[in-house]
Amino acid sequence: MNESDFEGTLVLEKLAEIGKIDAFFEALDSDDTEKAKRLMAKAGVDSETILIVVRKMLAADGEH
Repeated sequence: MNESDFEGTLVLEKLAEIGKIDAFFEALDSDDTEKAKRLMAKAGVDSETILIVVRKMLAADGEH
């Protein structure tokens, strides 16, 4: 998957399956990339998608 094919909804669906959407959004809001990575891994998100999410977190300037 490349960033142009990225679909954030799929990440959220996997997080919802384990009941961790709120924790994930808290990690995003606090720029806690390590926590976000752990939650996505626990939800079964593939490593390539995790990398895309982390890159988007680091590049965010309040627009995402």
